Amino acid sequence: MRTVSVGFLGCGNIGCGVWKLLNEFKDDIRHRANVEFDIRRILVRDVHKKRDQSVPQELLTTDVAQVTDDPDLEMVLEFMGGEEPATRYMLRALEKGKTVVTANKMALALNWDILQDAAQKHGSGLYYEAAVCGAIPIIRTTIDSLQANRIEALMGIVNGTTNYILSRMTQEGSDYEEVLKDAQRLGLAEPDPSSDVEGFDAAYKLSILSSLAFHARVPFDVIYRQGITQVSAVDIAYGKQLGYTLKLLAIAKRDGHVIDARVHPTFIPDSHPLASVNGSFNAIFLHGHACDDMMLFGRGAGSAPTASAVVSDMLYAVSRTEPRYTTFMNSNMLAPGLMVTDDWHCSFYIRLNASDQPGVLAYITACLGNEGISIRNLMQRDAVNGHAQIVLITHDAGECAVRKALSAIDSQDVRVESMIRVEAN
Repeated sequence: MRTVSVGFLGCGNIGCGVWKLLNEFKDDIRHRANVEFDIRRILVRDVHKKRDQSVPQELLTTDVAQVTDDPDLEMVLEFMGGEEPATRYMLRALEKGKTVVTANKMALALNWDILQDAAQKHGSGLYYEAAVCGAIPIIRTTIDSLQANRIEALMGIVNGTTNYILSRMTQEGSDYEEVLKDAQRLGLAEPDPSSDVEGFDAAYKLSILSSLAFHARVPFDVIYRQGITQVSAVDIAYGKQLGYTLKLLAIAKRDGHVIDARVHPTFIPDSHPLASVNGSFNAIFLHGHACDDMMLFGRGAGSAPTASAVVSDMLYAVSRTEPRYTTFMNSNMLAPGLMVTDDWHCSFYIRLNASDQPGVLAYITACLGNEGISIRNLMQRDAVNGHAQIVLITHDAGECAVRKALSAIDSQDVRVESMIRVEAN
């Protein structure tokens, strides 16, 4: 039986989850893989801090060199989160020839090229299944199981916090701020929730996923990002009346050399598989030219689901005779020959507050028509105090054309209240 010596960088929620899984599942691991993982050193900020699991005190250290530089350690697991010092510590371990397994989407999305370059130069392994969607094996599925496919599009609910908030708002008609406070009280949202609710977390994950799906680097900074802080319960209710569910989606599409990569609130038809993904669950819906449509669904966060992905990577790493790296040139720039468009095409939900007088609707229609935009659905509510709510869904249109049309519409008699993109596929 092979014994693999392991060091931890961090031992918070995820680290404790991995510790627990490795200890509780060790007999099964021995039986299935003929390997045993021996945890020898754990880097922490405070060796006296009380932890969820009974981690032996003698394994704890505040000296990173005892993990990254120890020649007897073969594998380093990173659970620190954030860009730094996690990136620096992982680089140090890779340069020492150690296999690194990380759950850190931010460090990977922003410094993937640097980490992979160090791994390849020193023959080290770099694995990151847990960085995207927790227990859902989307990374392995993309790089192993779908190699015979040209993946043309993917859409995903990749952030559990925002999906919980939007699910509650949809089911209860509650306002954003009210549900956010509940999510924070339950520990589903951080005291500073900006990474989740402003879409940063989803954009980091989309950078990783789209790069792997398209076999071309799609850096974080080329991804369009809009969070859910301005989402209104009113729009969610109107969308429901029209047969749509609102989700924060990470969307990436490739058409030849043109990439469309974006994170934003999105209406999808109630019949779409992603529409039924509620609470803190995650799901990825993708389309390949050979496999057609498929969806992977499951727990996208939490100590146990994330630990499942980490241990899976550990087993994957020790089963290989040599490390596996990305199939594309991994740099911090968009892959040569590709361009990212800001003029993607989809349908649009538009809510307007209009003066209740003759000619206003014709004016709205004309402004849209001037940009080649036609209306598929229209709903008008009874006027209150001389103003009516007009809600419409366009046919497929370009982002730039819609923005131009809305700029023309916004006037003394018509105020644009909201615009939400609609994806049917």
